[in-house]
Amino acid sequence: MDIEIKKLRGQLQGRIILPNDSEYKASKTIYNAMIDKKPALFVKCKNKHDVAKAIHFAKDNGLEVSVKAGGHNGAGLALVENGLVIDLSEMKSIKINPDERTAIVEPGNTLADVDKATHEHGLAVPVGVNGNTGISGLTLGGGLGFLTRKAGLTIDHLKAAEVVLASGDIVMANENSNPDLYWALRGGGGNFGVVVSFTYSLIAIKNVYAGPMFWPIEKAKDLMRFYDRYTKDASNDLYGFFAFLNVPDTEPFPEHLRKKNVCAIIWCYTGAKEKIEEVFEPIRQFGPPILDFVSDIAIPALNSMFDWLYPPGLQWYWKGHYLNELTDVCIDENINYGSNLPTPRSTMHLYPVDGKAHEVGQQETAWAHRDIRWVQAIIGVSDDPNKADLIRNWSKAYYDAVIPYSSGGGYVNFTMQDDEARVKESYGVNFERLRSLKKKYDPENFFRLNQNIKPAD
Repeated sequence: MDIEIKKLRGQLQGRIILPNDSEYKASKTIYNAMIDKKPALFVKCKNKHDVAKAIHFAKDNGLEVSVKAGGHNGAGLALVENGLVIDLSEMKSIKINPDERTAIVEPGNTLADVDKATHEHGLAVPVGVNGNTGISGLTLGGGLGFLTRKAGLTIDHLKAAEVVLASGDIVMANENSNPDLYWALRGGGGNFGVVVSFTYSLIAIKNVYAGPMFWPIEKAKDLMRFYDRYTKDASNDLYGFFAFLNVPDTEPFPEHLRKKNVCAIIWCYTGAKEKIEEVFEPIRQFGPPILDFVSDIAIPALNSMFDWLYPPGLQWYWKGHYLNELTDVCIDENINYGSNLPTPRSTMHLYPVDGKAHEVGQQETAWAHRDIRWVQAIIGVSDDPNKADLIRNWSKAYYDAVIPYSSGGGYVNFTMQDDEARVKESYGVNFERLRSLKKKYDPENFFRLNQNIKPAD
């Protein structure tokens, strides 16, 4: 294959990385250090034409393909063993049109990159809660974050995508061009092609009133009940995700709280400043919190608030559910595991998916579960490779314990490779249509290193 690689190298604007090259180790390093695959080569693409050439090369040489953008996916789907990685990480253009409130974003950008570019204009894309996350994977899976109740999912702001198909053809997908592909991309993951640019509508928002509040772990049951009740009737301006966590052993956290397991809510309020006291008085009266770091903060700072705690290179194993109700027995099971975290960085989050996200119909996008209340993320994390089994076993046991209270399925961005059996459940009423579109756009299942939707028979 050396001759073919040499020929491909001469056709690319980007470059090829092989196992003996000095850049190889860095190229195959992704966010989750638990994943160690050894690709045969990386094609570091500079543009859409490089992507198309990489696809043709892989097909001509019988190579399995993965697509790497941010490399943040917990299952390590960015890498392929002994195959070809289409690496988009150097495609980082961002073009903002402040008058039209749109952004055209290439797939190599992280949430932090996008936040920085849009914030300069007092605008934002509703994205996730970790600045290290790649914008590509986040968007294609749905996109949850601090602005979900206010403005919906990230895919609700995706207006167009330029896509390189399995055939190597380059097409636009929007309401008028390939509308069925456009529908599938909004939640269908990487099943339908390589997106080489995303066009988003932006919302006008710059600073918010946000940050974490902690309560003693002994208050968890009362807090979860209060959280459920208070947020259910709150305006869409109030968002808060619930967490079990271990207080980091460092500044700015008070020494008397460090290393303690606590329950927490990380708030984000986008409403009028004159209503802040009215909205937060009942919250602060509950308990009261043992730590209150809620204050005025810029959106980029909020979305990157915990990046330092979760740098690339840790061991990760995560599982997740869709939940509608926090019944007492559901709360008890969560407390049982959440108050016994296996490592200091392990955690559990409940991300709200109501408010504006509920205004989109179940079948308007591929992301089907528009009637759920929360996405649950059970996250085992460690800096010690020897604890990989510990965090994996804790995550699985926690997940199994909550199954009776799940509404079925789970957010595809929070699933691992061993969750393949749940794909159908996760897409619900949209699954068969997605299978039909997979057959249309990728009949040979060329793009299969994802939470895979197999083509219809």
